[in-house]
Amino acid sequence: MKFSLTFLFVLFGLGLHGQTLEELNQQKSDLLAQIKGLEEQMKTIDNQIKEDFPKYGWDYGVSGTVGANLSGFSNWAPVALPNSRNTTILASVNSFANKIEEKYFWRTSLGINLGWQKLIRDINNVQTEEERFAQTADIFTFNSLIGYRLTENLAASGLGEFRSNLLNNFNNPGFFDIGVGATWTPVSNGLIVFHPLNYNFIFSKEGFDFESSLGTKLLAEYSTSLFEKVRWRTHLSAFLSYSDIKDFSNYTWTNSIGFNAFKGVGIGIEYALRVNRQESSAFGFDQTLQQYFILGLTYSLVR
Repeated sequence: MKFSLTFLFVLFGLGLHGQTLEELNQQKSDLLAQIKGLEEQMKTIDNQIKEDFPKYGWDYGVSGTVGANLSGFSNWAPVALPNSRNTTILASVNSFANKIEEKYFWRTSLGINLGWQKLIRDINNVQTEEERFAQTADIFTFNSLIGYRLTENLAASGLGEFRSNLLNNFNNPGFFDIGVGATWTPVSNGLIVFHPLNYNFIFSKEGFDFESSLGTKLLAEYSTSLFEKVRWRTHLSAFLSYSDIKDFSNYTWTNSIGFNAFKGVGIGIEYALRVNRQESSAFGFDQTLQQYFILGLTYSLVR
């Protein structure tokens, strides 16, 4: 019996030592492939948890786009400005601080959009006014949404939202919405706010004539990954006036797409549309559709 066991062990050892280098490398490759497959499964599960289940507690983040355009010409005939220099700088910042709990939530966000442009028509004869940067964009928005859950996805809520210029003519005009209603959160990364009891306050100084009114406030927001490193965010804020739905209503719709290249830094596009007849008329514009876009570097920091 002992001889038989010893003989079997000898044969087993010879079998192990009899494996070729190619066979051992193949076993190693198979194990590495299995480990990689398990890592991909873990990553997929983690992403699904983040998408389908809310993360309780405070959640912070900031993102934005920075765009710059520099151009210069010297003796470049036969154009109208053969000796010119043009500098354009645009920047947008969007940040949030959200507290998500089982029974309630508190979402706050702040957005800033600034831009400057300087055109020197003749670099050989610089005028004083041409040496200064002229402001082309100045937008400041802040909103705070508080909700108490009635069901898993439906909550009674209150919203305050403020929009104005930041550097020039702050709060002149300034638009402040405050109201109550309901918020629907079908997914953790999206929501729809419907507040039928909302008052749109408009603040202004001399030279402007605005009309505040009661109406419905609508707000919708959604963000998702279109591809592995491509992030899309859309945000709609609208007010429908009960006094004059055509002239006193307004909406702003903003979309941004970011292509992440390395650790939150990449290339991004931000595009926004706004209709506000009172604001357009006050500044002498017949066309009520306002719009802007930024193409440049993006950054994103999320805790």
